[in-house]
Amino acid sequence: MTWTQRLQGALTQRRSDNLWRQRQTIQGSQSALLHINGEQLINFCSNDYLGLASEAGAELQRAAQRWGLGSGASHLVCGHSQAHHALERALALHTGYPRALLFSTGYMANLGCIQALAGRGDHIFQDKLNHASLIDGALLSRANVHRYPHLDYQHLERNLQKHQQDGLSLVVSDSIFSMDGDIAGVDQLATLCSQNNALLMIDDAHGLGILGGDCGAGARAEFNLSPSQLPVYVGTLGKALGGFGAFVAGDDDVIDYLIQFARPYIYTTAIPPAVAEAMQANLIRLRQNTRRQILNTHIQYFRTRASLMGLPLMSSTSPIQPLLIGDEALALSISQGLRQRGLLVTAIRPPTVPAGTSRLRITLTAGHTQTQIDHLIAALDELITPDSGLRKPGSAPSGTSA
Repeated sequence: MTWTQRLQGALTQRRSDNLWRQRQTIQGSQSALLHINGEQLINFCSNDYLGLASEAGAELQRAAQRWGLGSGASHLVCGHSQAHHALERALALHTGYPRALLFSTGYMANLGCIQALAGRGDHIFQDKLNHASLIDGALLSRANVHRYPHLDYQHLERNLQKHQQDGLSLVVSDSIFSMDGDIAGVDQLATLCSQNNALLMIDDAHGLGILGGDCGAGARAEFNLSPSQLPVYVGTLGKALGGFGAFVAGDDDVIDYLIQFARPYIYTTAIPPAVAEAMQANLIRLRQNTRRQILNTHIQYFRTRASLMGLPLMSSTSPIQPLLIGDEALALSISQGLRQRGLLVTAIRPPTVPAGTSRLRITLTAGHTQTQIDHLIAALDELITPDSGLRKPGSAPSGTSA
């Protein structure tokens, strides 16, 4: 087999399996309404949960006039600016930790943490539905990797006890799972780690700004844990915060250790200082509760309407509201039908999710209106018919309101 044959064969197979992925090229800023190839679509697949992606433009402009474009180097050479340092302090304060450390992306933060913290002879325990970056970080660490069934903490406990004497143990989990939308029992994980001398790391990419009370302080605050109970906390700036970048929060030892040993931190150019400075404005906006209240109202409204219709809702109280379709081709067909009705909803298919669990990943934001959600509900009512096998028997007839 030649390289050309390998590439072409893989591409042909992906198309035939209804797994072909395509980029959407949008014209204009990120919002609840997107313009794509001349179409105006209501956007129900963004991670911009609080509608902050289109904010901070004025702050970014002023910061760019001060800092220019690039940072010029990695943090450890000469790329760590006053803007980066101030954002790290603000993020540490917001999440309730002594210190924070900026990374260029959430993927790099997860790779860097896991690769630095665990190595040969150690054990990493991960939820089977963890994000790809967490899985990849574990593989790169060369530690022994154990993946427990989703949210099965009894299974995790048995494995922790089994390997307690074999080396150091690191337990890693998402807070809100990106494809299911459900929430990990972070308090249970903290207890298990305390009892079994394990280190706990939580990726709060989808939880920061959503969990944690009126200020959206994240998973640690949501579960009323001390920083020592959740010692390694990862957050992103690109979802509820509406910007770009990521960070790890922890105590002095954790942060100093990552500065010395996290390769994706050491060997990468720092994010633009103007972006770091503008992010502080969105952090202030995130702390205000109005957008979170609007979002929570939308979540409750959507779930009530969808449940009355008998739609295949998954168990989620987060902004991620997946509808489990199962078949790849059917999920793709419904997604295309929604687009024809002016709605952008991505069909999530393997390998992102396990085979047979393809879904429509609907995400709600504070930027949506109830009218837009009603339009989505009506379109789903048309496309997911009662005789499709996807709706529960005895569900409310079309047009029923909550």
